[in-house]
Amino acid sequence: MKFQLDINIPSIPQSIRYSDQILLIGSCFTEHIADRLAQHRFSICSNPNGILFNPLSVAHSLKGYTHRKRYDKKDLFYLNELWNSWNHHTQFSDIDVDKALDNINRKQEEASLITEKADWVMITLGSAFQYYLKAENKAVANNHRAPSQWFEKRLLEIEVIVSALSETLTLLHEKNPKAQVLFTISPVRHIRDGVIENNRSKARLLEAVHQVCSQFSFAHYFPAYELVIDVLRDYRFYDNDLVHPNFAATSYVWECFIHNCMDESTRNVMQEVLELSIAQNHRARFPQTQNHKAFCLKYAEKGKSLQKQFPFLNLSDIIAHFEKSLS
Repeated sequence: MKFQLDINIPSIPQSIRYSDQILLIGSCFTEHIADRLAQHRFSICSNPNGILFNPLSVAHSLKGYTHRKRYDKKDLFYLNELWNSWNHHTQFSDIDVDKALDNINRKQEEASLITEKADWVMITLGSAFQYYLKAENKAVANNHRAPSQWFEKRLLEIEVIVSALSETLTLLHEKNPKAQVLFTISPVRHIRDGVIENNRSKARLLEAVHQVCSQFSFAHYFPAYELVIDVLRDYRFYDNDLVHPNFAATSYVWECFIHNCMDESTRNVMQEVLELSIAQNHRARFPQTQNHKAFCLKYAEKGKSLQKQFPFLNLSDIIAHFEKSLS
């Protein structure tokens, strides 16, 4: 007896490798994938503008990276005792305008550099609802708790999403012809929009992304949304808010992701790196014992061997951790 639907996930034409540079941008689901990639020591740059939910903000940010945009004071506004950017998450807001600009521009520079040489750009879209600042008819990425009457909320048409993403991918490919793009749709429900409205929003994102993938041979789709909504399809795979996929759900999506997007040799190295990371997080009750020193020596040597075998891996902090415990 079957209790789950089967889903065909086509393997992407070019596997993700450890030597690849990866830029991730988009909704909070991006953070889940980025955290796991970082844990396995892939070279990543994640959400340089902070979390972005809608396709226009993602497209605008990517254009900024390709154009090496720098922000100055006129790009910020003062509200609730903080300097903020309409193009950035509140994590970039600060009481000091110079600190806010420095933080924004450091991430802009990092993102610009990796955009020029990235092997993969991973884009996760969360919502087709877009907020516009009425006074300027300007699309914003974050409301920064400004008064609601400042904004107009619009459900983007599919044609608008396709146009914005297509223009951005064309620009990205001109700047970096080797970059592959991997789209996902976030399975997180935007319940504040309403259940029916959330489904309309996700449907528009799905159709737009598939249209874009059919236009560009270097654009691909990974069905994170379908894996949670159609395969798992049970509230036990959500947190208590019934909105965000829980650890079991994100782990399942991650397992499907590495199985379909990475080859066997990469997965084998990932397992070795994960073993080192778990050992690094181990907290010994009696660190002065010979048993613990033997444990540290074993993993220090393992880290050095792996680093020598795969020079593009950065395991220096793990190796230093174990060597410090030996001194």
